Amino acid sequence: CQGWPITIDKQTFNKYQKLDNCNLKKKADKFVKKLPKEIKGFFAQIKMQKGTCPFLGSDKLCSVQKEYGNSYLSTACSTYPRKLSVYNEKKINQAIDFVIKNQNPGNKDLRVEILKGFSSEPYHSILGPTKKRGETNGLIIKDGYIMASWGDTKRVDMTFSVTKSYLSAVTGIAYDNELINSEEDYVSEYLWDKTFDGNKNSRITWEHLLNQSSDWKGSLWGINDWEDRPDTSKEIDDWRSEPQKEPGTFYKYNDVRVNVLAYSLLHVFREALPKVLKKYIMDPIGASNSWRWYGYENSWINLDGVMTQSVSGGGHNGGGIFINSEDHARFGLLYLNDGVWNNKRIISKEWIDKSLNPSNTNSEYGFMWWLNTEWNNLPDNLYYGSGFGGNYIVVIPDENMVVVGRWLGRNTIGDFIEMILKSK
Repeated sequence: CQGWPITIDKQTFNKYQKLDNCNLKKKADKFVKKLPKEIKGFFAQIKMQKGTCPFLGSDKLCSVQKEYGNSYLSTACSTYPRKLSVYNEKKINQAIDFVIKNQNPGNKDLRVEILKGFSSEPYHSILGPTKKRGETNGLIIKDGYIMASWGDTKRVDMTFSVTKSYLSAVTGIAYDNELINSEEDYVSEYLWDKTFDGNKNSRITWEHLLNQSSDWKGSLWGINDWEDRPDTSKEIDDWRSEPQKEPGTFYKYNDVRVNVLAYSLLHVFREALPKVLKKYIMDPIGASNSWRWYGYENSWINLDGVMTQSVSGGGHNGGGIFINSEDHARFGLLYLNDGVWNNKRIISKEWIDKSLNPSNTNSEYGFMWWLNTEWNNLPDNLYYGSGFGGNYIVVIPDENMVVVGRWLGRNTIGDFIEMILKSK
């Protein structure tokens, strides 16, 4: 609704020319103008009035939509149209004020925060890109509409381990395209190198990597598996000599093993994972071109004669997905709608159901999505992606709602969601 002219097709333009509401017709005549020539199906544009759409009412709702319905909206406007809500606006604003007042107080130079946050790890270093972050921002999407937002939702920032939920989706693309026959297959059957050598490593399945129960042993990109979040009550010799557990019997959140999953998928697709994500998910859901997915400075391999970077599943050592909140919201909506976008199947419902199935080793965790077992006052089927620093995509099927929050303060997300749901 703000910032740039909105392009519309010829059919929508013709509808605007026939508006029978006098005030809206005057605005259409003044601000809806044909382009010099049709470009990629765009016939005209709605010009901004002092930086704001002329059809945006004082109630922050689209006056054309209120008068004539969604069929009169342009493609751009129908992506996030607004509508009246049964939720109390004052209470919603109070919830947002709570988040703003309790936002992450840490250093906005994320190199500083990363090094401090993982200082207990031996040899920890930053190997991938980082970026200074902004203030808290986010959106509340109800029934596919923006119910509320705060801050700069177009700002691109690191998202840390929310990246893992995207990695899970990319694995789903491999599964849906039969590049992976079953999540129960041994990953060693898909890779020719020595990554899964060994009695126990060779019996690690895709499912084990996805629900973080693989206990993979080895080193990737110069980082040993035992270096990641070690038990600080023990010493380095204990970490090095820890016996490997049977795959699928023990949960351990470990970014080295997540990066092994990303590396394995790179071999399956024979293509850089950012290209896969863009082609199969982000472009079909209309995401911006501003997001990026990085690996490490040393995570390049020769793939079919082309040097290709293996990406990371978080920002633990830098890298991971850098993205804005609006694109996060689109991704959350895709999952809320069981993998369908604009009546087109993007990810199979079968894969999404598998992803949200609690693992045997941790009932709070599926395939790189967190499941609600903690918040008794919130719906049981709520699930979310979560990243260092207070980054969240929260999906609430019972409410047909997605909430995106960036740089929230510690332990505020549960209270924030509860405040939203109690604002009816």
